[in-house]
Amino acid sequence: MGGLTDLLVFEKAFDLSMKIFEVSKAFPVEEKYSLTDQIRRSSRSVCANLAEAYRKRLYKGHFILKVSDSDAENSETQIWLKFANSCGYISDETHHSLHDTSEEIGRMLNNMIRHPEKFGVR
Repeated sequence: MGGLTDLLVFEKAFDLSMKIFEVSKAFPVEEKYSLTDQIRRSSRSVCANLAEAYRKRLYKGHFILKVSDSDAENSETQIWLKFANSCGYISDETHHSLHDTSEEIGRMLNNMIRHPEKFGVR
């Protein structure tokens, strides 16, 4: 089995986080310590929790817990994207594109939770 960065879900989550970083650069300065910080943090946490899960994949319970945490952060990111769209900071098109990617990541994370054995978990 390859490394963490070889996992498609990690690649997609990392790419989404970087896209969110780029679009959030245009958010108003008054959002710096609220929406901007929150959306960047939650999108990055998807990857960070995946890294923890992958490192502890010898322990099924820990693996599932950390992938579940990753899924929760992904869901939080979706809410922040909705706020960004509703506040007019991102277009409907950008929102749909980022949200659709997040939904795909969520499906992949849920597959990991349901089938941990496919990811080296014993």
